Amino acid sequence: MSALSTWNPLRELGSLESRLDRLFGLNVLAKNGGKETLTVAQWTPLVDISEDSNEYLVKAELPELKKEEVKVSVENGELTISGERKSEKEEKGKKFHRIERSYGSFLRSFTLPDCVNGDKVSAEFKDGVLSVHLPKDEKAKPKSIEVKVQ
Repeated sequence: MSALSTWNPLRELGSLESRLDRLFGLNVLAKNGGKETLTVAQWTPLVDISEDSNEYLVKAELPELKKEEVKVSVENGELTISGERKSEKEEKGKKFHRIERSYGSFLRSFTLPDCVNGDKVSAEFKDGVLSVHLPKDEKAKPKSIEVKVQ
């Protein structure tokens, strides 16, 4: 025989909140009187992708990283940018009141258009911004054809 229980909508709101936290990559480690005491978010670098007649340009914001900590690869028509931003070491006598910046490993992957020449991809890293140049094949570049009138 199954027992009946009273429906409590507030209990379901807590469950919904937990699911939304997981959906947006938040991991609430502890709650104190309804207030979050520590929240850790998964870090994903922001990326801009632009195009001109010669190439695609992918720019990724990677503050406080060195070029040695970032890996860029092109394989099977996919661009992958990965790396890790390490958290600051705790120092004696130093107390953090708030930590909002995210740390940890990241991986961003982008499917490349067929017109990208994967053999000529280049990347540069300056002032915390990674720029990946993805040149287009010659056959993919727009061509102007003059039409002669007779």
